[in-house]
Amino acid sequence: MSETNKGTDRASGHFSADRRTMLGGLAAAGITPILGIGMETAMAADKTGKDDLTWMPAWRIRDMVASGKITASAVTEHFIARIGKIDPVLHAFRAFDPEGARSQARAIDEAVAQGKPVGPLAGVPIAIKDHVAVKGLPVFDGSPSNNKAAALQPAARDSVVAERLRAAGAIIMGVTIMPGMGIGAGMPDLARHPRNPWDPKRVPGSSSAGSAAAVAAGMVPVAIGSDGGGSTRLPAALTGTIGVHTTIGRVPNLNLDHPDLPLTTSLGPIARDVRDAAIVMQAIAGPDGRDMLSTIHPPAPDYLAALNDGARGMKMAWTDDYGFTRSLGSTQTDGIIDAVRNAAQGVSALGAAFTPVDEQWESFWPHYLVTTAAYSVRPGTQRPSTEDLIRSSEVRARNRAKFDALLTRFDVLMSPTIQFTAPTVEEWDRSWRDVLKFSPVYTSDTFMFNWLGLPAMSVPCGFVEGLPIGLQLVGPPDSEPKLFRIAQAFLTRFPRTETPPPVA
Repeated sequence: MSETNKGTDRASGHFSADRRTMLGGLAAAGITPILGIGMETAMAADKTGKDDLTWMPAWRIRDMVASGKITASAVTEHFIARIGKIDPVLHAFRAFDPEGARSQARAIDEAVAQGKPVGPLAGVPIAIKDHVAVKGLPVFDGSPSNNKAAALQPAARDSVVAERLRAAGAIIMGVTIMPGMGIGAGMPDLARHPRNPWDPKRVPGSSSAGSAAAVAAGMVPVAIGSDGGGSTRLPAALTGTIGVHTTIGRVPNLNLDHPDLPLTTSLGPIARDVRDAAIVMQAIAGPDGRDMLSTIHPPAPDYLAALNDGARGMKMAWTDDYGFTRSLGSTQTDGIIDAVRNAAQGVSALGAAFTPVDEQWESFWPHYLVTTAAYSVRPGTQRPSTEDLIRSSEVRARNRAKFDALLTRFDVLMSPTIQFTAPTVEEWDRSWRDVLKFSPVYTSDTFMFNWLGLPAMSVPCGFVEGLPIGLQLVGPPDSEPKLFRIAQAFLTRFPRTETPPPVA
């Protein structure tokens, strides 16, 4: 981490004079739209009342489209112009599909004009992480040497998630960049690495980096990420958004062109609004007979029914570091733990009990590598010895038992999501040159829950030196409705009132 990131600044959303000067200069320099779309289109589409479409929650956009107050085409043109203006700086999109988006929007408008019912995401622009297949758009196979859209083959078919989003009426704007194999800097040309809208010299994390940057910058209100070790939650924490790691198998995660058995990877929403995230979950969750892991679950629960019921009477456990993650931290660790703990104590104002616990869990690293290698279906995977598998499986069993016991006494466990703020692109690249050393540092507070199959969520809870930090909520399997409910209560009581990211 850079020297400028040491220590904490509790003043939410306040930026140093030099950062404002730098970003002001960026704006003054002008940004050439990649599609040649002027902002006149966006201005015309934006006259919907006191709120800017850019920052309007997805649920409200949908209601306005469904009621005829604005057309899906006008919404789509607004966000096409938005992406055209901002993506040259943030590099969030692998491939952008304005004509496909316009076609989808026209179909929604025709349905509204004919009085037909429309879905819960009708007219809502959305982006999808590029290894989740969207028919006709490049699908990333994870090879770091193949990290350019021109080198990728277009998907022959939609993934289950893309199918379900289309059925719900969402407008798929394109696919977002997943750097590398979902880990590391992973871009042959660092100049094209996704950037953080709070400071374009910095990264928005790895893996779901493009999706988080797109949402934080107001290029779309919601996006789909995937989480194999923290990859929705970590970029969400670094960009001030909400990232959801779902119960493993709860959202179908099937790639028929590159079959795998994703025992630790989930698909889930990244959003700025809790209700938006819950609506997306309602649209994409539930069994699909093509996906074996998804069919071990019953039909999806209702993610919206109790959303506004508050957190009164709930019991919240807190851990600083799970008994081991502080040792993996940076010079920022102590300050960030203090800042997130202070924010988490705010649940007392919701009528919930806040209880620090001193449970000691065992590190997931390298045991995770052993167990996943043992069950991988990928050709060429080196199998661990029986002794190593037994030892690692026993660590997993002990950790899962401890979490299960804790989560029978408490509704959720809370912790920091990540122990540092967004690094510069150069710091990020240097850190990932030793993948085995930096992976457990980056994912210290998140990877455990992929390994154990438990759902978790990152909720924005403030800033350290002008950069976002996140509060992680962890629950038992299929507790996402409760996680959404707590997040909604927390962000209603402690709303993010800072101005939008400077680049946005």
